[in-house]
Amino acid sequence: MATETMTIGKALNAGLRRALENDPKVVIMGEDVGKLGGVFRITDGLQKDFGDNRIIDTPLAESGIIGTAVGLAIRGYRPICEIQFDGFVYPAYDQIVSQVAKMHYRSGGKVKMPIVIRIPFGGGIGAVEHHSESPEAYFAHTAGLKVVSCASPQDAYAMIQQAVASDDPIVFLEPKRRYYEKGPVELDAPLGQAYPLHASRVIRPGSDATVLAYGPMVRVALEAATAAEEDGRQIEVIDLRSLSPLDLGPVFDSVRRTGRCVVIHEAPSNLGMGAELAARITEECFYSLEAPVLRVAGFDTPYPAARVEEDYLPDLDRLLDAVDRSFGW
Repeated sequence: MATETMTIGKALNAGLRRALENDPKVVIMGEDVGKLGGVFRITDGLQKDFGDNRIIDTPLAESGIIGTAVGLAIRGYRPICEIQFDGFVYPAYDQIVSQVAKMHYRSGGKVKMPIVIRIPFGGGIGAVEHHSESPEAYFAHTAGLKVVSCASPQDAYAMIQQAVASDDPIVFLEPKRRYYEKGPVELDAPLGQAYPLHASRVIRPGSDATVLAYGPMVRVALEAATAAEEDGRQIEVIDLRSLSPLDLGPVFDSVRRTGRCVVIHEAPSNLGMGAELAARITEECFYSLEAPVLRVAGFDTPYPAARVEEDYLPDLDRLLDAVDRSFGW
């Protein structure tokens, strides 16, 4: 089996290339995705190889991008829409929640919406306002949408292909601050054989506490587990991977063993993914819990200026503090 070391960005590019090769109905649309290859170069070289009728540079109009994708999906295409930055998705929000999410249900199953909406999300890149949002809860709350996030090159490569092959509309969240992190990618691995698209994964076993993370915070969770081991604590880390639907079987099994759980994400804590996870875990694992489920999240403020974003973003110290508080309950 061919294995290469790639960055997450290169793995996404390779996965998109494979999807384009496998199905002539796959098209990519977005601002500067063609000749430039995207702001983060995720689509670099694809227009050169597949032509400008499949890799389409669009006007600066997110609502138009998604609206056009709806029409293409109705005609049997599989559009992949790139939203250049997370904060730019809001002009398209009406199209996504009113049309993309509901068309299949509204038509009684006759119309499919095999649309992938790629969104680089999260902070940590020193960007200006509207370039560091974490909008996942908006979409995970919307019935009819599926929401996933990759956190490794292998997942980036496999999950983007699985998302494109799905007949459901999928919001695909890419942790932009991790685009340049490297890891092994099995290029010929059968997609979904080991891990289906909507399955969570235990990526570090442990026995004393469970930490749940996704996207850019997976690395922070793994670093916290390594640091906690020096104090004699074994932290189990689970990469959720799918935010809607949630795959909570492995989460419940873990929490029943450890008795403690901490959820970490960049988005503000108020009504965020951590709140839903805490509620579901409490409902299912109440008699196994030794402490409340704790959340480590961004603060309930708009994303700050770049010079203070490190004070806003959850980090190793805040996560370890939450783990300590869980043991001191």
